[in-house]
Amino acid sequence: MRIYMQIPAVDDQPPRFYQIMLQRDLMGGWSLVREWGRQGAAGRIRREHFPDLEAAQAALVKVRDAQLARGYRVVFTQGGAPAT
Repeated sequence: MRIYMQIPAVDDQPPRFYQIMLQRDLMGGWSLVREWGRQGAAGRIRREHFPDLEAAQAALVKVRDAQLARGYRVVFTQGGAPAT
């Protein structure tokens, strides 16, 4: 699952992006990977580990909703729909 969001460009500044992804790890758990920054520049990355898919999906939905409340808009999603 991957969700890519943006805040539109303001004045001469490039748009800001926020991307969240779920990835299965080698130990059977799941990682929530968050990446954010300005389009065209190096972004920041944070990883959180979860023991099961349900916990990771719940965290993804929570992060997505928080970013939507901050003004980000979903540009595209890839993969299955998260549990809500």
